[in-house]
Amino acid sequence: MFDVKSIKAEHKLLAEYTYEPAKLNRGYTDKTLYVNIGENQIKEKNVSKEMKEKFIGGKGYGLRYLWDATKPDTKWNDPENEIVIAGGPLCGITQYPGAGKSLVVTISPMTDLVIDSNVGGYFGPFLKFSGFDAMEIQGKAEKDIIIYINGNDGKITIEEAPLEAIDGHVISEQLTEMYADNEEDKKNISVISAGTAANHANIGLLNFSFYDLRRGVTRLKQAGRGGIGRVFRDKKIKAVVIKFKGTKGNLNNPADQSLINKAGIKLHKQIHDYDDVQCRMRQIGTANIIEVMDQYDLLPVHNYQYGNHPDTYKIASNVFVEKFITQGMPDGCWFGCSLSCAKAADKFEIQTGPYKGHLVTVDGPEYENAAGLGANCGIFDPRLILEANFYCDTYGVDTISFGTICAFAMECYERGIIDKEATGGLDLRFGNGLAQLELLHQMSRGEGFGAKIGLGVKKLKEIFVKEHGADADFLNEIGMEQKGLEVSEYLPKESLAQQGGYGLTNKGPQHDEAWLIFMDMVNNQIPTFEDKAEALHYFPMFRTWFGLMGLCKLPWNDTSPPDNHLTDEPAKMPEHVQHYVNLYNGVTGSSIDKNELILQSERVYNFQRVFNIRRGKGLRKQDAMPYRAMGPVTIEEYESRQERYDQQLVELLGYNPEGKTTKEKIKVMKEYRLDQYEKLTDAVYKRRGWTPNGVPTKEHLKSIGMDLPELFEVVDKHM
Repeated sequence: MFDVKSIKAEHKLLAEYTYEPAKLNRGYTDKTLYVNIGENQIKEKNVSKEMKEKFIGGKGYGLRYLWDATKPDTKWNDPENEIVIAGGPLCGITQYPGAGKSLVVTISPMTDLVIDSNVGGYFGPFLKFSGFDAMEIQGKAEKDIIIYINGNDGKITIEEAPLEAIDGHVISEQLTEMYADNEEDKKNISVISAGTAANHANIGLLNFSFYDLRRGVTRLKQAGRGGIGRVFRDKKIKAVVIKFKGTKGNLNNPADQSLINKAGIKLHKQIHDYDDVQCRMRQIGTANIIEVMDQYDLLPVHNYQYGNHPDTYKIASNVFVEKFITQGMPDGCWFGCSLSCAKAADKFEIQTGPYKGHLVTVDGPEYENAAGLGANCGIFDPRLILEANFYCDTYGVDTISFGTICAFAMECYERGIIDKEATGGLDLRFGNGLAQLELLHQMSRGEGFGAKIGLGVKKLKEIFVKEHGADADFLNEIGMEQKGLEVSEYLPKESLAQQGGYGLTNKGPQHDEAWLIFMDMVNNQIPTFEDKAEALHYFPMFRTWFGLMGLCKLPWNDTSPPDNHLTDEPAKMPEHVQHYVNLYNGVTGSSIDKNELILQSERVYNFQRVFNIRRGKGLRKQDAMPYRAMGPVTIEEYESRQERYDQQLVELLGYNPEGKTTKEKIKVMKEYRLDQYEKLTDAVYKRRGWTPNGVPTKEHLKSIGMDLPELFEVVDKHM
């Protein structure tokens, strides 16, 4: 155990600020918090009417503040780079599932672009209840510091903090105990932290905590993508702690509580009646689809070479349910979420590393963790996957990026591009879970091959070419990154729409913008380029809306009304869309419809596109995908699905594969698939109101109400 009184006694007060917490009205306080840890400055800002109307909240506020704080050439580790955390007008309601989210925005060390990450835990709601619609952190501290916000007393401090741990599961426990008055009060504390690996690895993440009274442990949710934790630790922030006592269902002071209640009651009943026979989120969480992805050839295996594996049954959802995940406990990461997908394995004994022998609570596995740390690396041992899951979280490592990087390095090792000398003696073959764990431990220390892994696939490709004479073209085809961000854990080879869902994004290939694999590949609902372009307009804009509001996307499409299949557009879940319209109107007193919902997102989405262009990127050439995301790169890949690919050559191209070598067939297939992606790109850009080079036109910006001079100044240079 740790003596938090002794740890706290070593804190040195650097700055203190007292304030009168602004009252919430219709989902907003119209105040934001600015903290400069380099200058030890704390102040409040008023939110302008224009900002509120055009940027709404959440991700929108984060982008606006980051734009204003930075220059076009600001680097991720420059002092002026900010970390902005914001909920949204619906953040913090307790009547509707999934309303505890916040968005974190910064300039990414992975992509040199704006990265945004949606995260659960209690921090976002507590920040709003404490009087702030957003929080900006700017500057760099000289020594490790903690920012503490007491939302009840109206007091904020910056404190030098030399003795606390760095790793997420330890520091969150320490600070929860330190700032809580008693055991019951721990539920009123939320901690943002990173971990020791985030000191060194560009793939560092942020942990947002919530206290689980039933388990008696502090649990963690992650803002995982793009290296936000690396920015956090580079600024020498150990933690941001918030305390708010008195959470209840009407703190947003909504305009019409009845609209909110009606939507919530209907969805709660639907989840109760149908979740157990639909996605089983309350039983297993997002890991429910492991075996489904394998069945449809969509589970990434061996660095996205294959889509299934005979050993997948060893990590199927029932294995985690029966052997590891604690059942019978509400598992929402915010109050009132009956979908309860935040599963956990309790009293899990760690076998390696500095916490060997410790019994810990592992938050997971999520599908992405099982697929990325597991199948994509050829690892089908659920214990090793859970241990890697734990260490990624506590060290502050993005599990998606780490899994994809490991898979890339493992393929390079098996193909002889790198050897044991390069890996520091590690036998980095597919399936070696202990080697994967050793990479994590090295990463936490900033040592060995693990330190290189933490740089990401894009940097590894450069290293392997320079130091090991690798073929750059081949690495670019098999290295599953785009814009510098690793691809998340779905195999998109047979879904052109999902290739666009990854490639035609603002931040890089993350499925939170558009997950169209089933709609496109399995159900064939969007057969033409125009159909796909419409889907790649609507779904990214609709999903952006969750990030403006402070909502989780899972209640939208991981549970469905029993008659949803009878609606005109079942993929959109029209009943749920209407719920969201009612929630927004109920909280804010507005009278938007489903079309205005999309328009709100479109404004912010196009702003982010122009932000990227302002930074010298965000154009068509950055939207290209590695070919492995589109088709077979190697002879082994082609021949694993030879019957399928040969048939496609005949039916789609009129090409006779008889008597042709596999290399010849790969070449013909590649030309066709690359051309299909270019045609899709043309169609999507046109639908989004962009030029053929991916620049939003001034006419389109005017039509959506984003005719801002600073945006016109950027786009004028690229017309």
